[in-house]
Amino acid sequence: MDQKKTEILWREEKYNVMFHSQNYYNKIRQTMKNKAAYEEVSALIEQALNLTPTEGSMRNACQHMWGYFKKVATEEEKKQYEQLIQTTNFSDLLTFLRRLAEKYEITYLLQSRILEH
Repeated sequence: MDQKKTEILWREEKYNVMFHSQNYYNKIRQTMKNKAAYEEVSALIEQALNLTPTEGSMRNACQHMWGYFKKVATEEEKKQYEQLIQTTNFSDLLTFLRRLAEKYEITYLLQSRILEH
């Protein structure tokens, strides 16, 4: 299987995996460095997505995605982010991050499956 296809899969699922499990995220990153086969990466992603995310893993993934906006966001957006990250309403937080990705045209995040909700 073509390495490019594996890289695209990982790019699309990276934050989704991080949202579910930092351990799997680290494991898959390492696997990608070794030019792993598509099937192996796909199987690891599936295993990660079957895990129940913890509050910590969900917050961590959202903080990583916020990194794309912290320098460009308005004061109002920063306040809204600070309020949302303190709550456990990750659905609202992901919706907010998606709106920011659209507003600031962050293609990398828009291609991420986690923001498709």
